[in-house]
Amino acid sequence: MTRVVAVLVRQSMANAAPGDPREFLEAIVEDTYEMVAGLELVTPVLATSVPDLDHLLWPGTDIIAIKEHTPLKDIFAAINADQAAIVSGDAPDLPPLLIGKLFRELGRAELTVCPSEDGGAVAMAAKLPFPGWADPDLDAQDPVKELRAQAPGRRMVATTPGWHRVRTSADLDRLDPGLEGWENTRAVLGATAR
Repeated sequence: MTRVVAVLVRQSMANAAPGDPREFLEAIVEDTYEMVAGLELVTPVLATSVPDLDHLLWPGTDIIAIKEHTPLKDIFAAINADQAAIVSGDAPDLPPLLIGKLFRELGRAELTVCPSEDGGAVAMAAKLPFPGWADPDLDAQDPVKELRAQAPGRRMVATTPGWHRVRTSADLDRLDPGLEGWENTRAVLGATAR
């Protein structure tokens, strides 16, 4: 079974930047990508509307070029695998365990969602080909409710424990200093605080 995890990058993910938006975006994306690239039994890719991010990636990593508002279902359709997950690039301290839980839930559902604490979703995973009935959106207020309403059966959408995204400057306080990883984001935030 092949599994791909795509880190989704959109220019709007720089909105929480305390300083230089490009520097901040690169930091959060690199931290999220490094977490994904460190997972076993998955292939990392980058799905991005932001150009010139290849220097953040391990050699050989595929890049899926998208537009700023490309629908998630189209990104899933561009992935060649048995199962795929899309992780929002603005979740630099996301525990890798939650990605594993997304894939585990695909044993009983066609689509799984890791909800975000303030609405939306941090990540979604699906069996491929992507279900034709689903039109997911990481930024929908309640994507689980919306997807369950779209699904032809109740047990087709599963959830995992939630996490948080860094979408506004207030969200920076949610980053967990006790978690390993997210060194690039820490460095940018530390430099900005001086």
